[in-house]
Parts: sequence; structure tokens; C-alpha cells
Amino acid sequence: MKFLGLEISVRKQLPAQPSPYIYDRGWYPIAREPFAGAWQQNRPLATFNPLQNSTLYRCVAMPAADVAKMRLKLMMQDGEVWEETTTPAFSPILSKPNRYQTRIQFYESWIISKLRAGNAYVLKERDNRNVVSAMYVLDPYRVKPLVAVDGSVFYELNTDQLAGVPVTVTVPADELMHDRINCLFHPLFGMSPLYSTSQAAVAGLSMQEFSSRFFTNAARPSGVLTAPDTIQQADAERLKNLWSQEFSQGNSGRIAVLGSGLKFEPMSQNAVDSQLIEQLKHSDESICAAFGIPAYMVGVKDPPNYNNAELLDLQYYKQCLQSLIEHIELILTEGLGLDSAGYRAEFDLTGLFRMDSQTQITTLAQAVDKGIMTHNEARELLNLPPVPGGDVAMAQQQMFSLEALASRDNAPQLPAAPAPAPVPPALPAPKLNQQALVEALRKEFDHAA
Repeated sequence: MKFLGLEISVRKQLPAQPSPYIYDRGWYPIAREPFAGAWQQNRPLATFNPLQNSTLYRCVAMPAADVAKMRLKLMMQDGEVWEETTTPAFSPILSKPNRYQTRIQFYESWIISKLRAGNAYVLKERDNRNVVSAMYVLDPYRVKPLVAVDGSVFYELNTDQLAGVPVTVTVPADELMHDRINCLFHPLFGMSPLYSTSQAAVAGLSMQEFSSRFFTNAARPSGVLTAPDTIQQADAERLKNLWSQEFSQGNSGRIAVLGSGLKFEPMSQNAVDSQLIEQLKHSDESICAAFGIPAYMVGVKDPPNYNNAELLDLQYYKQCLQSLIEHIELILTEGLGLDSAGYRAEFDLTGLFRMDSQTQITTLAQAVDKGIMTHNEARELLNLPPVPGGDVAMAQQQMFSLEALASRDNAPQLPAAPAPAPVPPALPAPKLNQQALVEALRKEFDHAA
């Protein structure tokens, strides 16, 4: 067909999927106005999305980025020790989950879906060997858990072209990995921390909008004009229109000359009176508490005064990241069948805990001196090549095992050593005949001459 002289191709559109959030602020197909005439006054409809709050956005994005930046290792048990290994069956999917996402992007979308919606649904794609060859994080709002009469779990998947789901389909639980958080009402339905923080986030956005309007008006709040005597309705309307036209919106901050006893009285509180900063700080702290993130990690508070970056990261790990990491490791181990093959998935935490150079060298040196690590193991943590003879744990010679010390204490006492033989008294030195010695020396000299 032609439209305005141009050839337009018409394609059949897929049915639109509902979305819980409104991201489109455009005018098509509906002109949204908060009230009649708002479009002429350039006052758009303000539809708040909680993730527009900078603190809430950071509480969702930061854990996702921190978990995704860690390398995922394939571990195999060798005796009593788990060691990193590779295998053609599982290593490729751990390093490249699907065709359009890198490893970091994949796990970021996994955590973001879990923290934003409370659920992360990961669809498996199998090859001819029935081995999982790709994984896709689905839109959590297009997946519905189903429970059969016998208790079997299924999932209804709506259209998702990226994941290769062209039509609505129902799949068994074995074909989907379901990671969920805070199952407050049903074991198959996770509840996002947004459940308890959305109100605080929207309140923060409302305060920021008020602050924006307040400073747009040159930090001058709205108010009323009062007169000492009664004025006519016509004069009141004239003064109102004049004040609105000359001293509001873009004309705010201009100098007003009042006469006839008129007086301007503000009707709203300024930023100091309303304690805007304290209220914003309280809402931000509430958001951080719900996500388990220390407030200083997102800039809400100042960090503690002690100089130990590792302790700060450890607190952040225990309160926020550890549960997310453990869930992904366990779900991948079971969902990919690693446990049945003798493997497991494990994140490399060395990328998360980074000590300062002085503390790191001191800690590794003590571990080597105490025989906990070998020299090459310590050098590997410093990204240094191995050295010959550095694969053996070493310890000082005077150190004994507890068993050896215990056996030594319980051993029978040795017989006492015999007393030493008495030393005979020293004989007196013979007396020298000085005269005979002089004569002997004289004869020797004479003979030599």
C-alpha cells in the first residue's frame, strides 16, 4: 500500500504482551494528560517507576554486576579436594550461555530478573546428545508456574523470540531452572525486595520532584496575597491573573512591587523546614536495608573509619551476595546435571575480595611460612609464574606434630646418667733451673758461631 506517496509494507504483528511497568512516555496512540489543558501548559503525566530512584537502581544493578564479574569454574573432586577442570560437555555453556549474551551479560540479567521480579526463569536448550547447549533468561512476567493435580510442576511460557519460544507453550519443570527469592506466600512464587521498598522509592522520587519544582521557582514557595481591607472580586481576579502571569513559571524570581497594604505570605514549606535531605536519607536507608546492602556501598552513608577494605567487602558479601551466589551455583549444578557427572559449578571469589598490596603480601607470606600454601600457590594469586621447587609445602624443622609431642610426654623416663669419674689432682709444675738453662743456651750459641 502507499501512504503519502511512499510504499509501505504491512506485516502481521504478534500479539502484545502485558507489562507491569509503563516505559513509553510518547504521545502515540493516546495523548495522556493529568488534567485538561496540561498539554498546552507543557505539564506531562508523571508516571513513577520505582527503578527511577537512583538508590534503588544501584541496589539492583550493583549486586548483579558484582556477581557477574566473577568467573564461574567447573570443579571436579579429586579425593577430598575439589579442583578446577574442563570438559567438552559442560565448559562451553558455562563460558558462553547463549548466542546473543556474554557470560557477564547473562548472569547480570539473571540477578536483575531475580531482584526486580523475585523470580528468574532460565530456559534450557538441548542438543542431539540431550545435553544442555544454551540457556536463556526469560521475561519473568511472561512465565506462569502451574501445579498439576498430582503435584507435578509445569511452566507456561509466552512468546519470546530471543529464547526461541514462538508461541505459548507449557513445559515441565525439568526444562526450566527457576531461581526465586523470598517465597513469602507460595513456594513457587518469589517476592522481590521491591515489595517492601517501592513505596520508599516512590516517596523519594516525589520528594525529588518537589525539590525540582521548588528550585525551578528560584527556591521561592507558593503563597497568597493578603490585603488589610476587603477588596472587590474584580480586583482579586485582576491581581491573581497579574501575579500568575508576571511572577510564576518562567517569570519566577522577578521583583514584585506591592502597594495598598498587600502582603505576600508563603503557604508551603521550604526545603529546610520540610527536612527534605533527612527524609531522602531515610528512604534511601530503607531501600538498602531491604536489599541487605550496607548503606555506604551505594553512597548513602560515609564508610567506616577503619582502614580495611577486605572487611568492608566481607560484610557486603555476607549480607547481600552470598545467598545470590550460592543459589546460582546450586541451580546450575543440579539443572545442568553436573552433580550426576561428578562436577559442580563454583564462582571464583578472588575477584571480589581484593586486599591492598601490603596486606596481601603479608598474608601470603604467613601462609607460606606456616605450611598452609606452597610458594607457587601464593605466586599464582599474585599472577606470577611458578618457580622450580615451589610446589612443596615447607615448615621449620623445630616444629613437631601434636601426636609426636604427646608420645614424647608419655614415654618412660630414661635411666639417670652415671656420675663422672673423679679428676686426679694436677701435678705441680717442675721448677726450672735458670742457671742451667742459661749455660745451655750459651753453649748452643757458641757452637753455632
